Amino acid sequence: MINKIISFSIKNKFIVGLMTLALIGVGIYSMYTVNLGSVPDITNNQVQVMTVSQNLATEDIEQFVTYPVELAMGNLPGVTEIRSVSRFGLSVVTIVFEDEMGIYKPRQLVQEKLNEVRDKIPEKFGSPSMGPITTGLGEIYQYTIKPKPGYDTVYTPTELRTIQDWIVKRQMTLVDGVVDVNAFGGKIKQYEIAINPEKLNAINVSISEVFEALQRNNVNTGGAYIEKNKMANFIRGEGLLRSLDDIREIVIKNETGIPITIGDVAEKVHFGNQVRYGAFTQDGKEAVGGMVLMLKGANPNSVIQNVQERMKKVQKSLPEGLEIKPFLDRSSLIERTTSTVKTNLLEGALIVIFALVILLGSIRGGIITATTIPLSLLFAFIL
Repeated sequence: MINKIISFSIKNKFIVGLMTLALIGVGIYSMYTVNLGSVPDITNNQVQVMTVSQNLATEDIEQFVTYPVELAMGNLPGVTEIRSVSRFGLSVVTIVFEDEMGIYKPRQLVQEKLNEVRDKIPEKFGSPSMGPITTGLGEIYQYTIKPKPGYDTVYTPTELRTIQDWIVKRQMTLVDGVVDVNAFGGKIKQYEIAINPEKLNAINVSISEVFEALQRNNVNTGGAYIEKNKMANFIRGEGLLRSLDDIREIVIKNETGIPITIGDVAEKVHFGNQVRYGAFTQDGKEAVGGMVLMLKGANPNSVIQNVQERMKKVQKSLPEGLEIKPFLDRSSLIERTTSTVKTNLLEGALIVIFALVILLGSIRGGIITATTIPLSLLFAFIL
């Protein structure tokens, strides 16, 4: 058989040359389009269901949240394993499916069950939702937002976190291959009203009336339209709160024609922040940063290049004195991994040529034989 192949190759050099060129062309195309990463992602086909309920103890989370979710997911087709973690204020249920089911069909099945299980969880005990379509190896890019020298005292942790959530994150989630951006550090901005109980009692106002007034006076509404002179004038009521003064001027109720406002019963209306359970520090100082998560099955090298290009544009939109500093970039690991492959191939080819020149005494024979190394690599890329 080998003799026939050799004989055919000698007699049909043109055909062999065309096949070699085709191999090179298709191999190079496959090399540039293959998913190039530093480590293989062997994560099984899983969907995570997460529920946050900050006021529940671990036992209550397990009884009222985790158990109903596990029970609902147990009879889904293709499920091979269900495991869960219940902690204070957090429930995470992991449903593992067969690999043949793909990525999106299991999520559709889980979503259909979530619509049912939400009705079984008591009110205010949290709403279960699916995690992003990523894996543990999807953390491809991490960064911090740092003030430049001279701007250290200009921006507070609250302002940095607001910039991360409303400027950086919103632009990064539009990058092809990015499924989510997690934010860390800083303080999440809130509008807070410090109610004075003595003023409430003196004016005969209950705290529930204060809540109702806030809800009622923070909404935009539409009022259809009015036709006049063959024109339609659309009516719209703008009631969304835009400033602290708007909150102070909300009317709770009227007493003998005198309006009682939020400002009358509040000690102060100010900016605050959510309760924090941790902090994000860098070089001994509090910092604000984010983590870019890659879509499962995407090309890591291509996604990182897209992220780096978008980061350059995001940098231009930041307020003066701020810059984005990456501290984890998967591209450097991919570059070192691929450079190792290149080095090994080059050294292997040189060793083969050197050995064949010594043994055969022919430089031509050594070079021809060494060409099988890159051709074999291109063939592997095609497969």
